[in-house]
Amino acid sequence: MSLRYKISDLARRAQCPAQTIRYYEREGLLPPPTRSAGNYRLYGDAQVERLSFIRHCRSLDMTLKEIRQLLRIREVPLANCDAAHRLLDEHIMHVGVRIQELQALEKQLKALRRECGPVQMHKACGILSGLGRGNAAGSAKSQAHVRGTHSD
Repeated sequence: MSLRYKISDLARRAQCPAQTIRYYEREGLLPPPTRSAGNYRLYGDAQVERLSFIRHCRSLDMTLKEIRQLLRIREVPLANCDAAHRLLDEHIMHVGVRIQELQALEKQLKALRRECGPVQMHKACGILSGLGRGNAAGSAKSQAHVRGTHSD
């Protein structure tokens, strides 16, 4: 196996920040890299491919736990893909639940937006008042947070 990429090269080839690569190493998704005499991380094509696999899974909103399971399944060449089917079926169900949660969130936000007609001074703003009451337009579920809806 030819190890010819430093982490910056791997990051560029996989279109992934070096910080993310280090994180995946800490989380055990990428094996610890070989080190050069100057202590640089060294990677090969296998790591480029594995990182691409991980990034594709993340783009499908799979958790690190799900990705670990899929990587373990991939490492058993003669195994059938039944475990991968089950994992993907569970993920599809989870996505369906999240879609319902996001639709409920959208409904709450639209109701909150309707509480305030034209732009007013902040003291009379229906949006700020509704948020201050802790319930968007009277919804009992307004305290729920939907994972993955924003980054901060």
